[in-house]
Amino acid sequence: QVQLVESGGGSVQAGGSLRLSCAASGYTFTDKSMAWFRQAPGKQREGVATRYAGGTNYDDSVKGRFTISQDNAKNTVYLQMNSLKPEDTATYYCAARRYLGGFTLDPADFHYWGQGTQVTVSS
Repeated sequence: QVQLVESGGGSVQAGGSLRLSCAASGYTFTDKSMAWFRQAPGKQREGVATRYAGGTNYDDSVKGRFTISQDNAKNTVYLQMNSLKPEDTATYYCAARRYLGGFTLDPADFHYWGQGTQVTVSS
């Protein structure tokens, strides 16, 4: 059974940083596409960053501030978030596909999801 577990969320002031982690069991991130999504209250879930066959890609709203990385030995992926803004406030989800595919940030294309971790950025 595949489980993705996020951690690292919290409350920070604008300009601060957080690093989210997504640890997997029953699944290996190596050679698989994965992504980070977020969902703010009353809004649709949106993809913010992904690692896929072609490399990495970021939503324009986070480009230059967020970075995906991966530790294969720990089977964990990370989302480093710097220069946080109040509009980054949301529940953040880790998601993964069964294979390494082309670029997509459509939630429907991802097969496994974590439970989410809350990020709150105050002004």
